Amino acid sequence: MTPAMTRTMTGTMTGARSRFFATVRKRLYAGTILPGAVAGHEAILDGWERMVPGGDRRQLAYVLATAFHETGGRLQPVEENLNYSVSGLRSTFPQRFSLEDAEECARRPEAIANRAYANRMGNGDAKSGDGFRFRGRGLVQITGRANYRAYGIEDRPEAAMEPERAVKILIDGMRNGRFTGRRLDDYFCGSRADWVEARRIINGTDRAGEIARKARLYVLALSESETGES
Repeated sequence: MTPAMTRTMTGTMTGARSRFFATVRKRLYAGTILPGAVAGHEAILDGWERMVPGGDRRQLAYVLATAFHETGGRLQPVEENLNYSVSGLRSTFPQRFSLEDAEECARRPEAIANRAYANRMGNGDAKSGDGFRFRGRGLVQITGRANYRAYGIEDRPEAAMEPERAVKILIDGMRNGRFTGRRLDDYFCGSRADWVEARRIINGTDRAGEIARKARLYVLALSESETGES
């Protein structure tokens, strides 16, 4: 792959950013993108340039698509929504909630988190409160005591909501396999580009096709930002 195929848009190229957002606004936001989402994109683009100068644009595109998916297009750090119904608990955490357990915990986010995340990811048992304390936060829903510890915020888990830190966790985690052991290089390297399987970096194959489609649109936006094509 040539350097022209792998380089990303630099933060100083205001014209490039304008072209990037024109494409993103049209193809991912149906013509209207809120200021918060613009700021979120800018933060990820800037963070990528700091952390991965000259990196593969396909990897950046997949990072952006992941953040889009995890935040519902807001591109701002969010906290995990744990307000599940009985049926939601049974379908989302089938190994963790019997029908009786689900009926007891439904619509009780703290109880749900403490049971769902007990005794894994470095958490204690359900009574420890670790599940709720270390629930999903940020741009990529970092979850579990061990993951919070890895980023130095075990004693202050709310710091995962800080925008700059959230960007660092998103990029570092996806590049270095912090979440599932799978890395961006495993799916985007040289001539390889596996847009669907790349979801395994975060969470198995959940919504993999949908995220892959968005990532390809981000590649288009990044490409057009560099060439000046419309």
